[in-house]
Amino acid sequence: MFDELSKWIDNALEAEIPDEVIAFGFNLYDDGDYSWSMELVGASEFDADDDDWLCNEVTDFDTRDNPFRWEKEAEWEEILADVINALKEYLDDGKYADILKAKAGIGIGFVDGDVEIL
Repeated sequence: MFDELSKWIDNALEAEIPDEVIAFGFNLYDDGDYSWSMELVGASEFDADDDDWLCNEVTDFDTRDNPFRWEKEAEWEEILADVINALKEYLDDGKYADILKAKAGIGIGFVDGDVEIL
């Protein structure tokens, strides 16, 4: 999963990042039948104590139309843990890790769920 996810993040972050983006969010979706997807958004706000900061979206880096998709027979908790681990690895070694880490925060979570801060 890590190699494919890295390529997807690299592709998304090759575009110019709007100045209004102060944080990044990875939105996860349960597409049913053990299919999962994820988009990357840039937000104009960040608040570690209020998950609604992700609602202040500036851009989706065209990932809404081109989400990261995969299949795995697992419950949502396992999927979240898998993606968190892969993103932490990307933050250590990824091509654009410095861009992600330069902003106020990075969050991940299922849409309409809690946001974990990385």
